[in-house]
Amino acid sequence: MKERYLEVTFRKGKPLAAYLYLPRTAGAKSARTESVASGLLVDYGADGEPIGFEITAPEKITVAQINAVLEKFGLPSISQEELNPLYAA
Repeated sequence: MKERYLEVTFRKGKPLAAYLYLPRTAGAKSARTESVASGLLVDYGADGEPIGFEITAPEKITVAQINAVLEKFGLPSISQEELNPLYAA
């Protein structure tokens, strides 16, 4: 996968959880997970590279929090528009 994308799970019209897929090699699977903030987990592949963010509390997560983690890994920041589905309902 060459580009990141956001997948949101809704229940009763409200975001329940989300996953921000990061660019990774085909077939990469999570080998370990690390909590980096309340409601934000990072999944790592077997090679130790981040492959995605689990957003378990969408109402608590901010763009600044996600961008701080992206910056830690040397990845491009995310815009508010990319996260708008988390706040749509």
